[in-house]
Amino acid sequence: MNPNPSSSIMPRRDFARVVAGSVLGASLAGPVAAAQALGTRRPRKNLKHHVGGDYHCVLGPHWASKQNIEFHLRHGVKTFHANFGGAEAGNRAGRDEWNLDEMKRWRDSCDQGGLFWEGIRMDSRYIYLKPGADRDRKLDAIVGNIQKAAQVGVKVITHHWTMIPIRRNGHTPGRGGSSYHSFKLEADWKSLPVEANGVVSYDDYWERITYFLQKVIPVCAQHDVKMAVHPYDPPGLPMGYQGVDNWDAAPHTVLDSLKRYESIVDSPYNSFQLCLGTCGEGLRNMRTEILPIVQYLADKGKIANVHMRNVRGGLHNFQEVYHDEGDMNFLEIIRILRDAGYAGCILPDHAPTHPDDPGKLQAFTFAFGYLKALIDVANLEVPE
Repeated sequence: MNPNPSSSIMPRRDFARVVAGSVLGASLAGPVAAAQALGTRRPRKNLKHHVGGDYHCVLGPHWASKQNIEFHLRHGVKTFHANFGGAEAGNRAGRDEWNLDEMKRWRDSCDQGGLFWEGIRMDSRYIYLKPGADRDRKLDAIVGNIQKAAQVGVKVITHHWTMIPIRRNGHTPGRGGSSYHSFKLEADWKSLPVEANGVVSYDDYWERITYFLQKVIPVCAQHDVKMAVHPYDPPGLPMGYQGVDNWDAAPHTVLDSLKRYESIVDSPYNSFQLCLGTCGEGLRNMRTEILPIVQYLADKGKIANVHMRNVRGGLHNFQEVYHDEGDMNFLEIIRILRDAGYAGCILPDHAPTHPDDPGKLQAFTFAFGYLKALIDVANLEVPE
């Protein structure tokens, strides 16, 4: 027995170094060398980036309910991103124009409860529309919604151009009896039926994107609201998959697709909801290939928020796993965000399922703590 138990307690800074080393699986020399190769900035503390919650994890009848606000605050999460793109309570599915009175009530509920309403996921049906009056009417509604977001102090609107639904086609057994959503490119993918929105060529897809950005981003700049696109999930599908040439389809790489998107209107308001899991799904070696993607967008100030989701596998064959067991090293990524001075939100995104955790609240609670700890560890690495 140790006669002086207190002497065995490791100082917090030393503990952080040990945790960092264990996460890396070796000394810090590897990541430092990698960071130098990527041209990262000098390490510096970053107290601005933070862990937030979103519509994937809601406790209670509504995201702005007292129950949900207190759930997030109990776990150290002080910001939230709501979903206006689906059939959540209090927001009718498919409604083009947001209700400003409702938004003000939700803003008041958040303010009174101590939760900062930081972002909105918008309805993304615009991408279905061909040139014409219907498309212009949809854009007019989006412009009005940007103005309403600004009126209630929300500075980020995200969207997800899904001409075909997000693709998953299997489940993989996971730890503790959980189940991991997975995808493997079908050998007979060419025989899959064309989706509801029909055949869409690569050029047509980019025309729709370009028209949107040229019309909307100047309005975002006027009202100081970032418009952040989520990469299609998964990237790297073959051209013509279910009739669609996705904007990040093969043979175009993930990074090249993101660069093309942000170059159409090169503005800080044309930004990204950087979903690490989605990007990783399109890479052959995500451990190394994800870092230049994060570095490029962070250096350009084009990240509005980060979806922290880990996956195992890669291009055309992957499983969504818990945040601490995938092929990406999140500490390496947090270091890039730290040194770039990234001031946005880090959101745990997707989680494995389990019969005892139907709402995934346990999984997200774990993710909140894990990601907050990584931010703390990364900051403790930097000398005072």
